[in-house]
Amino acid sequence: MAASAVKGAMALGSSLDWPVVSVRKIPWTAAANELREHFVQFGHIRKCRVPFDKETGFHRGMGWIHFSSEEELQNAIQQENHTIDGVKLHV
Repeated sequence: MAASAVKGAMALGSSLDWPVVSVRKIPWTAAANELREHFVQFGHIRKCRVPFDKETGFHRGMGWIHFSSEEELQNAIQQENHTIDGVKLHV
């Protein structure tokens, strides 16, 4: 089991060092670029990941935002109201 964890960590590369916030309740009408546009107000985004379901073709309603610094991450977390397309995100 430890070997698979190491293999997964290597596949992610340096993104493990970036501060990450998990986002849930992303509306199905929103894509990764809209998520990125919303969170860029809090700082530089290194990576924005929204996985898709291969069967339905829609994203799974969750994603991850990788910021450049811990300060940028804290700026995003301290904001109470994250809304995209009228839907409040859970950050």
